[in-house]
Amino acid sequence: MCGIAGIISSNARNYQEEIRRMTDSMIHRGPDSSHYEFYDHAALGHRRLSIIDLSDNGKQPMFSNTRNECIVLNGEIYGYQYLKRKYAEYPYHGGSDTEVILAMYQRKQENLIHDLPGMFAFALWDDQKQQLFCARDRFGEKPFYYAIGNNNEFIFASEIKAILASGLISPKVSNDALSHYLQYGYVSTYQSIYSNIFTLPPAHQLIWKDGKISVSRYYSIPAKDRTISLSDAKDEFLYLLKNAVKKQLIADVEVGSFLSGGLDSSSVVALVDEFLPRQTTISFGYDHKDNELKYAKEIADKYNTNHIEVHEKKEDLAASLLKISPFFDEPFADASFIPHYEICKYAREKLTVVLSGDVGDELFGGYHFYTVENKLRNHFSYKNIVAQFGLKLYQKLKTTSYLTRKNIEYSSIMDFHLNSVRNAFSKQERSLLGITSDYVQNFSFTPDTDSLNDIMRVDLENYVPANMLVKSDRMAMANSLEVRTPFLDLDFAEFCIQLPDQLKLDDTNDKIILREAMGSYWTETIRKRHKQGFGLGVKNWFAEDNLMQLSDDLLKNPNHKVFSYIDFKAVQQFLNKDEKHWNILQLALWADNNASIL
Repeated sequence: MCGIAGIISSNARNYQEEIRRMTDSMIHRGPDSSHYEFYDHAALGHRRLSIIDLSDNGKQPMFSNTRNECIVLNGEIYGYQYLKRKYAEYPYHGGSDTEVILAMYQRKQENLIHDLPGMFAFALWDDQKQQLFCARDRFGEKPFYYAIGNNNEFIFASEIKAILASGLISPKVSNDALSHYLQYGYVSTYQSIYSNIFTLPPAHQLIWKDGKISVSRYYSIPAKDRTISLSDAKDEFLYLLKNAVKKQLIADVEVGSFLSGGLDSSSVVALVDEFLPRQTTISFGYDHKDNELKYAKEIADKYNTNHIEVHEKKEDLAASLLKISPFFDEPFADASFIPHYEICKYAREKLTVVLSGDVGDELFGGYHFYTVENKLRNHFSYKNIVAQFGLKLYQKLKTTSYLTRKNIEYSSIMDFHLNSVRNAFSKQERSLLGITSDYVQNFSFTPDTDSLNDIMRVDLENYVPANMLVKSDRMAMANSLEVRTPFLDLDFAEFCIQLPDQLKLDDTNDKIILREAMGSYWTETIRKRHKQGFGLGVKNWFAEDNLMQLSDDLLKNPNHKVFSYIDFKAVQQFLNKDEKHWNILQLALWADNNASIL
């Protein structure tokens, strides 16, 4: 895991100071070393967190054997040993996974991307073609930002702060991105918070040549469901997941596992046990009665792991927010980023690489609202115009059920999901705040508005890369820790995406396929568990005086920078110690962190 940066310009050797500032701004992503390489028209920089081939043979920027090509890579190419054998004609210099991409490029050029597994964001300069080839992994685990500088330079980096550190661009805030943030609590994976700094979306490639930029999608998630029995699905599920875990354990440093005590992380730990004699597991819990440490301890004891428990008493939330929020570069309202930062901080004391159970809910149907949406779809009033007309009249006289009310309010379960689930501010409320833009993200497929699986697909292309994986990457990298996600192994993820939804959930059960395939690996207590949130929740946090003092300092001051973008008077009616209040507070923190450039 690393930080990458580059400047493509006609006089690239003159940008040594700019490249140094860019990579220095990302020292947390790669504390082990910093390197730069220059061609006449390309300056490439890299911060290294050493994980595979710890010698100088693994350092980047990395030249090919001909020195015509040079690459900077952030991420891991899982199964790279197989690729090395497949591309055996290349004269490898070291043992890193990065060099495999150079070998693939010499044979297949840009077409290599279709055969490249893993989590990655990379940029490869071809000096003969005078061309930069960039790509980002299929699910968006690793970030990639780019911009056009004041002198027409092409600038790219792993983080927005590095692009800003170049001093070559004056950022402009995007109203579309502000709208999306206020609605969902995160910036879309197709945007950045700035209208003139761009993100390369997941599953896309970019080619810069002769001053022109071409961006295209190279991969789409499977859009059709399979027909398969539960018995066959269990066998294939277990085979593919074991293979995914095995591949992601490859490193020249110790690999540990996060263990929350939930179904997903317990499954990862159980399968790691088949490949590592005694793994290290780490769990985090606030000191309150509902924390999950006791469940994690059960699994740790079952597999005799080297288990580390982190007990955290949150005494000064304001100080934590001020310390952690700058790592995001953009407004970000998922409150679980605070405990996530803490567990990464403690994990880094013992480990450099950790496996995570992230994205299981989207792949196996684990969220409560998926069950609600299934019930909405099966309710007699769903898309029944006559029934809904009668119920509208009836509810004027008597209270109707939640399912009835939501079926009347929303046109489909997809409409409910996109405009109710995880939503903070409605369109009308955003207008009150002075934001009239209404950004709508496109997807790689055309969603069926009645399909639960397509709702999960939408989450995989929206919520997962823009929220979950941003949180994972930024909080881990803030602590120079690499987090790997076995559930996003391409073969395993594609298998799960295509499973029929009845193998994932019904009205009473969630994660059916996971429970059937992995149940024997858990304890009885774990088998009976359902999803529990990570952390205490913002309503509890607003009870702390220091957080309210921070809120008042930022949001009661009409001259604060955030009120250049949203209306001060309108904001005051939303300061009710709830999710909306938290959302606005994070926006104000972002504006405060970036006041010098806004």
